[in-house]
Amino acid sequence: MAHSIEWIRFRFQQQQTYSVSETTPLLSSPSLNSPARTQKSAGSSNQRIIIPNNGKFPKNSEKLMKSYLSNKIRTTKYTFINFLPKNIFEQFYRFANIYFLFLALLNWVPSIGVFQKEITMLPLIIVMSITAIKDGVEDYKRYRFDKKINQARTQVFDWKQKQYVKKCWTDVQVGDFVQLLCNEIIPADMLLLHSSEQNGICHIETFNLDGETNLKQRLAVKGFTNPHSSFEPENFYCTITCESPNNDLNKFEGIMESPENKIGFNKDSLLLRGCTIRNTKVIVGIVIYAGHETKAMLNNNGPRYKRSKLERRMNINVLCSVVLMVVMCFLGALGHSIWVGTFPSWPPFEPPDDNGSFMSTAVSGCYMFLTMVILLQVFIPISLYVSIEVVKLGQIFFINNDIDLYDESTNTRLQCRALNITEDLGQIQYIFSDKTGTLTENKMVFRRCTIMGTEFRHDENTRRLSTQRELVSFDEGLLLQSTDNVNNIQTTKPHPRQKSIISMQHSQNGHSQQQFTASKNCQQSGMNCNSFSTQRVAFNSPIEKEITPDEVLLNRIQDAVVHMDPWTRIKDGTGLENACIIDFFLALTLCNTVVVSTATQPRQRVLSPSLSKASTISQEKLQQLRQKLKLSRTSSISTPNQSDADEPGHLRNKTSLTSEVSLNSSYSADNSVDREDHSICEEADENQSNLEFCYEAESPDEAALVHAARAYNFTLCSRTPNQVTVKLPQGDLLTFEVLHMLAFDSTRKRMSVIVKHPVTEEIIMYTKGADSVIMDLLEESAKEEKQRKIILETQKCLDMYANNGLRTLCIAKKVLSGSEYKKWADLRREAETSIDHREELILETAQQVETDLQLLGATGIEDRLQDGVPGTIEALREAGILIWVLTGDKQETAVNIAYACKLLNSKDFIFTLNNENQETCESSLDCILDKMRMYKDINSTRSNLTIDFAPISSVRKPSFGLVIDGKTLNVIFHGNLQKKFLDLVKCCQSVLCCRSTPLQKSMMVKLVRDHLDVMTLAIGDGANDVSMIQAADVGIGIFGQEGMQAVMASDFSISHFKHLKKLLLVHGHWCYTRLSNMTVYFFYKNVIYVNLLFWYQFFCGFSGTTMIDYWLMIFFNLFFTSLPPLLFGILDKDISAELLLELPKLYKSGQQSVVSNLCIFGINMIDAFYQSLVCFFIPYFAYRDSNIDVFSFGIPMNTLSIFTILAHLAIETKTWTWLHWGSIIGSIAFYFFVTMVYSANCVTCNPPSNPYWIMQHQMTDPLFYLICLITPVLALLPRYLFRSLQGTMSASCIFKAQQLDKLDREQRARTIKHWKGLDISANNTSS
Repeated sequence: MAHSIEWIRFRFQQQQTYSVSETTPLLSSPSLNSPARTQKSAGSSNQRIIIPNNGKFPKNSEKLMKSYLSNKIRTTKYTFINFLPKNIFEQFYRFANIYFLFLALLNWVPSIGVFQKEITMLPLIIVMSITAIKDGVEDYKRYRFDKKINQARTQVFDWKQKQYVKKCWTDVQVGDFVQLLCNEIIPADMLLLHSSEQNGICHIETFNLDGETNLKQRLAVKGFTNPHSSFEPENFYCTITCESPNNDLNKFEGIMESPENKIGFNKDSLLLRGCTIRNTKVIVGIVIYAGHETKAMLNNNGPRYKRSKLERRMNINVLCSVVLMVVMCFLGALGHSIWVGTFPSWPPFEPPDDNGSFMSTAVSGCYMFLTMVILLQVFIPISLYVSIEVVKLGQIFFINNDIDLYDESTNTRLQCRALNITEDLGQIQYIFSDKTGTLTENKMVFRRCTIMGTEFRHDENTRRLSTQRELVSFDEGLLLQSTDNVNNIQTTKPHPRQKSIISMQHSQNGHSQQQFTASKNCQQSGMNCNSFSTQRVAFNSPIEKEITPDEVLLNRIQDAVVHMDPWTRIKDGTGLENACIIDFFLALTLCNTVVVSTATQPRQRVLSPSLSKASTISQEKLQQLRQKLKLSRTSSISTPNQSDADEPGHLRNKTSLTSEVSLNSSYSADNSVDREDHSICEEADENQSNLEFCYEAESPDEAALVHAARAYNFTLCSRTPNQVTVKLPQGDLLTFEVLHMLAFDSTRKRMSVIVKHPVTEEIIMYTKGADSVIMDLLEESAKEEKQRKIILETQKCLDMYANNGLRTLCIAKKVLSGSEYKKWADLRREAETSIDHREELILETAQQVETDLQLLGATGIEDRLQDGVPGTIEALREAGILIWVLTGDKQETAVNIAYACKLLNSKDFIFTLNNENQETCESSLDCILDKMRMYKDINSTRSNLTIDFAPISSVRKPSFGLVIDGKTLNVIFHGNLQKKFLDLVKCCQSVLCCRSTPLQKSMMVKLVRDHLDVMTLAIGDGANDVSMIQAADVGIGIFGQEGMQAVMASDFSISHFKHLKKLLLVHGHWCYTRLSNMTVYFFYKNVIYVNLLFWYQFFCGFSGTTMIDYWLMIFFNLFFTSLPPLLFGILDKDISAELLLELPKLYKSGQQSVVSNLCIFGINMIDAFYQSLVCFFIPYFAYRDSNIDVFSFGIPMNTLSIFTILAHLAIETKTWTWLHWGSIIGSIAFYFFVTMVYSANCVTCNPPSNPYWIMQHQMTDPLFYLICLITPVLALLPRYLFRSLQGTMSASCIFKAQQLDKLDREQRARTIKHWKGLDISANNTSS
């Protein structure tokens, strides 16, 4: 009864402040106590009922299960039936396609038509056909991959045959029992019911889901199956109620009901589709979600579509072209009306209608307006959109194959997942970057520690790290090569370090293709875990695990060990510091979730030391030793809540001492054990010491601390859910019973483990976490002077570590009395078995016990900067890009890293904002802004983006940086201070946001992107960076140690931060310049060609007739002038890559839109009008007094216009290759070939006139060649003169850089040094 009252009181207290999670369907509305929440019907919108398919339930239950989606997946967009209508419908989302369809249909109106009706449809059909073929090929690849997945086979229980049978994945249904072996892929989301491993644990690898190679632990639902016997599906009588399908990977709740009992479960028992079983011989689960209802598929949104800035600007160009075309059509209609009005009665060529009346002048003008629209339709280039897609594919191909963006150590290169924003890489103005794993390596190296206020510097380890870095990278490359050679032979699922580069088209397929990376092993049920023995294990590189211990601390540990008896009991009288040293390293060893394996079998988990020495100890001797020790320590078998151990939902099974003492002599303190038995254990210890363990951790911090403890001979030997075995410095093995593991979460910012000491039988809780929370949880006795001194010294060390850029963790402990633990354990068990609000109750119980801690010490872990980060940031800042770092680390650590990577400079003015209320925050913002305005020309650092190569002054202008924390960001966002904050950050070169959450990261990106109207780029490597990456205009993911979630959510993925330098400064500049010039060129060439038809209207009474054959007009855009612009857009390089890297300021041309702006567009349109006038009137005056027909007049005009357009492109081309020459010469040759063949065969193509043999006659006339030679020269002369004068009178930096490329290497280097103000010899001479 006391227990019930205590539990009711606890529940009442937490319910007062309970808030409902919006992301978990079971916990969401309408009301906490409404009847809708208590109903468990199958029809409930937020719940799902699963009835096992084992023949033990009514037949109508099978109908319920079949009503759920099957496990078949389909990631294709089309089917064979709907491909054509759906694809056509999607293509008409483009305004240009609707526009050309309207014009084609308009041409079918008899009184309006200009061209042959069928011919006008041809360009639109060709363009849409090319797009449809491309879409069809991509979709067919997705279909083939889906087919592979759906046809994979797995073991499913058939209740009719009463055995497991092989079925295809597509035949798996909700409610089926699925049996999986080691290394097999999970076919659907399943609830884990049985595992062959001890205590029902199962390890999975989520690489196919999020790219992480470290193991995750899952637990079978307790209380319904016997873990010591095989699972019989036909004896399973439970029904399952859980959440309806949703895409939240971090939350899952439900209940399992049987006639006698009911228990809750959570995400720890959920096996997600696409994950791989590891370290477990066999598991059995029941399918909860199948097919497209699985969490993996619900998170697969496919490739994201983003519109580039150039595409948005191109719409303005299209609008301007439409306006210009409408004006020209209006002039044509007006001219036609005037011309018709000159006839006294009616035009002789216009027939009357059926009533004998003639069309009025106004109506005739309206019809002519529509006729002119059809005639001038090519004003908007229909082929431009297809050409842009082809060019972007070519650009991406060369980016992907850039050897400088390839990382040999990980065998990865740049990948592109967004094909339509390559040009945005050349216009970035703001970069938002994560710190850990992005600027740093995310390889945590133990550097320093402090224990009980005494700091141990580890100077020798620091010296080792300074010399080992290059050797480690070389060794990793060799190890990878050897791993690749072995894995190619004996593995079926490649490790990410050895996998082949994902092709571009596969990366567009999204997650569905990644989750089948190792599908072939589903067909090989006989595989064992040993086949993965050569795989690399995360966080186990030499630089991480090889630690040189501090001599002083090592001596202290040896002194403490001397005071320990042979049975690992600390003798009375031992100093407090010695005892705390032992506890400190025990905490490092115990307080984690590290999985122990051997170096020879990194995927084979070590369950206990006995597994490694069974060959050296006979079973008889072990049995004798077990019987002797069993008598002496029977009392230590049970725990304070042993009586409840068999209750459903209990997380621990009863552990008998007989299994513990069989391992070695440290499980007993009884000195009556004879020498023979003791020698047996010593023999075992010797074998144990010869083993080289491999630690597989979920985070690099955990691995670093375990490696550090091992360096001081506190070795983690094995781990199971119920016990952890640690080898002590004196060689004894000590096995702790794990009572509870309180996992780390972002709310508590700490993790704890509650263990029972095997000798003293004390119940101890070891805790590690952020100093900001641990210091507030220390016991009241810490107020004593001695404890205050220890806390003060520890805080000083923490501050020093943070100033040195180290990541800090505090280590603490708490000894629980038996009654205190039992009382808390009962509350914990009730929370774990609770059906409603389980996670909130579990959090409350964890916070309840993690109080009154005793501080043991703190650690400092280094997260080393990646190679090339300082140089990359310096180059990007010189390029005019403002860089923000958004990190969750503490402020001191982040600031130090910012200085190390040159984000902040010692000469900069650095302002810090740490406020927790709106008033002080607002006043701080005003104060900082006032200080900034004291300096000249600093109102907006961003606005000063002029490109100048003048020597840099020796007096450095002041620049500003801002450091702000997460609490202040909350105040800014919720206090309507965004405008002042933006006014402040516009004046800052760098901004550092510390202690920021993933939500705050994305909010910052959106704030700057939307309110400052700038191009943003976000880069990160972890799951916490996904929202920031998706919010930016360009998102970049880094292949790191934190998995692939950031990579899969990004537009581009790279291996290292340093690759960002070339990606932006070189490829970004090239892509932007090429596409900008190409789009302007497309508008230019269409305008010049269409204007030829417009000028002709002045000499044909604005009748809408043409002097060029229809087919030749169609071929103009499709064939004659299509290939050279494509090669120009793919291969042209205005400046070499070396010069772009040496002069980052050249990047500013893209930020200022120097190449693509309305002014450039207008100049090109004027030039096109001038060239069209020359191309029309020179042939006109040449043939004015001749008697040639209309097509004989049009053929020379068509020919010379093609010459002029291609020569114009030649002037604009900066890089010439044989492909450029071949495309231009080939286009001209192809034009003559097609025209001659067409003229020779087309006798009655366009009655009443025809182009028969016209080209052949023209080529025999010398005047034709003279016109084709003089006209392009006169048409292009102004442009050529403009380009020549541009380099002599007002040379831009781009032109200067192009001239630099023509110099030899030494002369170019001297010129660049002079421009940068680094020519020392010149300075000395001038002085």
